[in-house]
Amino acid sequence: MADVELRTYTFIDILQPQVASFIATVAQGYLPREGQAALFLEVGPGIAINRATDVALKRADVTPGMQIVSRAYGVLELHADDQGDVRAAGRAILDSLELEETSRLEPFVLTDEAITGCDAYHTMLINRMRHGDMILKGETLYTMEVHPAGYAMFAANEAEKAARIKVLEIRAFGAFGRIYLGGSEAEIDRAAAAARAGLAAIEGRKNAAAEKHL
Repeated sequence: MADVELRTYTFIDILQPQVASFIATVAQGYLPREGQAALFLEVGPGIAINRATDVALKRADVTPGMQIVSRAYGVLELHADDQGDVRAAGRAILDSLELEETSRLEPFVLTDEAITGCDAYHTMLINRMRHGDMILKGETLYTMEVHPAGYAMFAANEAEKAARIKVLEIRAFGAFGRIYLGGSEAEIDRAAAAARAGLAAIEGRKNAAAEKHL
């Protein structure tokens, strides 16, 4: 299985309440609870995610919340009460793929922006497409695009750890990942800084997407 590309590999130590609830809203698997540990994995080609799921479930006491096979990539979310079980599942997957954790792509933030004092019509547009909380007139909207897409879930969880914000939407599969957060300007500033810092600390292979946008 050495021909499989590891795109995203992120361990989440403590799922925050809104992120856990968001996954439970959009996932078709067995739903996580806040406080659990989680692993988010993205590979290419997409169909290879089935092998990763098989290995994880047979070798560790974990529960799958999300498995997505898109046109190009496969995504898997696993969770458990015990962080050790989640780490064991991740290690088993990496061993089966003959890869290391640092074989993943390093994250690259394409855009991140805070828009203060949102107009009521703007908030209506956002609220119609979100699966999480709602943003209200006058609040600050924060958006981030990250590559590969799977890092969006980790970034949103780091943001919620750091600040009292609303998780509006997380897109963690496809060509690029996106997060939409809402709240006061001060809290959004803290959340954005935490999301960026968390991503910057992830080590991996050089990301060609970053070179294209420099």
